[in-house]
Amino acid sequence: QVDLVESGGGLVQAGGSLRLSCAASGSIVNIALMGWYRQAPGNERERVGIIIDDGKTELEDSVTGRFTISRDIAKNTVYLQMNDLKPEDTAVYYCMANGVDGVWGHNTWGQGTQVTVSS
Repeated sequence: QVDLVESGGGLVQAGGSLRLSCAASGSIVNIALMGWYRQAPGNERERVGIIIDDGKTELEDSVTGRFTISRDIAKNTVYLQMNDLKPEDTAVYYCMANGVDGVWGHNTWGQGTQVTVSS
């Protein structure tokens, strides 16, 4: 079991940058899969990207080249660096985790952080 807390959202103009943080309550070394999802009003939650336990990352085509995922193991934190933001990136961004201590089941979610990009 792990708790996730996101931070770093806010209002930014198109072309700007934000860095979201996801702080885990335990060591992220013990988490096989973490990721970022987002949900815009009226839309389903969609995947932005993931980071697996060996540090490899995958990003969706819509954000490749603009967003990056990284982690700081010492701080038990995963980051989503978002550059060249567009109005269509406006959404609530959620951190997720699965495979905690080798146990796979339902995703664990944070509470979300709002990102609003103005044109």
